[in-house]
Amino acid sequence: MFEAINWPEAMVPSRSPIHFTNELEVEASPETIWSLLVDPQAWATFYPGVEHVQLLDGHDSLRLGTRFETNLAGQDVFASVQEFQPVTRIAWGGYPKASEASRAYHAWIITPTPKGSHLWTEETMQGPLWIELAKQDPEVFWRTHENLLAALAKVATERENRETSRAAVGALKRSLQNVQKGKVSDV
Repeated sequence: MFEAINWPEAMVPSRSPIHFTNELEVEASPETIWSLLVDPQAWATFYPGVEHVQLLDGHDSLRLGTRFETNLAGQDVFASVQEFQPVTRIAWGGYPKASEASRAYHAWIITPTPKGSHLWTEETMQGPLWIELAKQDPEVFWRTHENLLAALAKVATERENRETSRAAVGALKRSLQNVQKGKVSDV
């Protein structure tokens, strides 16, 4: 079965006025999903509204403790990676520059399945800025995450299809070279 989120005490759903969950079955491996989540340069390809991600610790990918700055939900946000279990779990928490009193904690769980992966993402939000945005559009955060999961699944599946095609072309080229050299084998 699927695991639960490891919430920081201050951000548990029972203490957060905004809490939403999204999940999706994806025909892509956990490794491919993970590679996209920890690569901030890839975020703009699947994360709605993300235009840039700047890692503040000199790393080129996310890891436990990495601090970063990005634009999420139309807000410039400071965040840090607070949970990091390679290929299975990652979570970050942070706040928008415009309202340090507003906090968010966004967690991901990636579970292998026979056809690929089960993605589970859950977020809690607190504070005046997030509450005001939710009042303006009560479904905005949930809907954004639905779009996020769909886009992530599409990019991950396309990446795996490209890699599979490249591998098949490489194998075919090697087989043709062997045939040209007079080495006949099963193609």
